[in-house]
Amino acid sequence: MIEVKGLVKDYGAKRAVDNISFSVRRGDILGFLGPNGAGKSTTMKMITGFITPTGGTAIVGGHDVRTAPVAVKRVIGYLPESAPAYGEMTVEEFLRFIAEVRGFRTAGERAAKVGRAIMLTHLAGVRHQTIETLSKGYRQRVGFAQALLHDPSVLILDEPTDGLDPNQKNEVRALIKSMAAEKAVILSTHILEEVEAICTRIIIISQGRLVVDETPAAFRARQPGARLDEIFRALTIGDET
Repeated sequence: MIEVKGLVKDYGAKRAVDNISFSVRRGDILGFLGPNGAGKSTTMKMITGFITPTGGTAIVGGHDVRTAPVAVKRVIGYLPESAPAYGEMTVEEFLRFIAEVRGFRTAGERAAKVGRAIMLTHLAGVRHQTIETLSKGYRQRVGFAQALLHDPSVLILDEPTDGLDPNQKNEVRALIKSMAAEKAVILSTHILEEVEAICTRIIIISQGRLVVDETPAAFRARQPGARLDEIFRALTIGDET
């Protein structure tokens, strides 16, 4: 579903992403890890077509992000960091707007898609509330709802449980796991327990380079008895931030 080929991104003299390659199959939940500034969000933005690579490319659902970025966006559900939205809209108004942007032209289609997204993300109690009045956790759920609304085959989630309480985190993790059989999922997170709970593979990047691509069990087996966060810290200790 996703094939990343030699992705490079330069900002002036700084190389933020340095020749990263990997693939994600249907059914994979790929944990994407790295310290702040390692290049995680930049890589995800290139895969979604949000920013253009300096070099290399990504193929998503058979579409090249360089030559067919709109087709790529049709098959992706993307939750960016901090889940931006129009604060003056109610939850339902915002999701109806997203449904229309996604190409659902009839009122019936939009209502069905919005209703399903609200049900999956447990937003029924705030559906008529303006987004700017919601807690951070509920705003995050709205962002997750818009990513799921068109039932995409690929989900790219940047810190999807950020700001949620423990029960809400468990709900979101269970939702991701329940959908994974039919989708390819990339999950950026700094929460190591999240990796252990739901990820089938992990990738770690440090200073823009890929340093690990394996299962959580194989990663942990590197140093038996060590905590996952200790191994992670040792691998990324040389990062600048």
